[in-house]
This record gives sequence, C-alpha cells and structure tokens, in this order.
Amino acid sequence: MPVLGIGGLFFRARDPKALAAWYREHLGVGGGCVAEGSDGEANEWIWQTLGGPVVFSPFPHNSDYFAADKPFMVNFRVSGLDAMLTALNAAGIEAITKPEWDDPVVGRFARIHDPEGNAIELWEQAGQS
Repeated sequence: MPVLGIGGLFFRARDPKALAAWYREHLGVGGGCVAEGSDGEANEWIWQTLGGPVVFSPFPHNSDYFAADKPFMVNFRVSGLDAMLTALNAAGIEAITKPEWDDPVVGRFARIHDPEGNAIELWEQAGQS
C-alpha cells in the first residue's frame, strides 16, 4: 500500500484568505488553479498539478538553508524560470538567485518569500528551460 504522492500542504497563516489569494495570483497555486498541460478541471478546493518528482527531506534543526524561525520551506517545480522571475519582479516580489544553488544535473533555483515571510524555492529541473 504505497503512498502515491503528496495530497496537500497545510500551514497556519495570519490572514489565510489574503495569503491564498497571493499564491493564486503570483504563482498559480491553490484551489481553483490548473497547471498548464494538466488534464484537470478547475475546482475551488483542488490545485490540479502535473505529476513529477517530489523531494521529501527533513533538514537538520540548525540548518541555515531557510529561516530558523520557520519550520518549513515549500519548493515548487516550475518551467520558464526566467520569465517567472521577470513577472514576480514586476509585481514587486524580490527573487533571490545564487550560482551555487544551481546544478547542471539537478537544475536551477530561485527563492522568494510570501507576504508572511515563508520561503518559497522555485526549481526548474535541468533541461526544462
């Protein structure tokens, strides 16, 4: 009876409705969103995604890979990272990139933060640009 994939991600927010709207507007993530190329239909509760790899990795408690006061960081697989970063920057959302994050075998990475300070890693798999 193996697990088939992640069925949801639930986290606390000071203003859940506003934060959900931010994710829908800037990332196309959350209830009612349908990933390009998926065969799903819009549903107010479900985000229709494309299948693909998921990294599930606990980090050491003292890791500096993301903020020490946050218990998690979300990583989203994306395509067209450069265009996405341009759109995010135009919306006033700062994107951080570092050459040492990128790997020719794994792909390219960028980091943004939602309005409540949660880190969001954007990952474009190698060969997807």
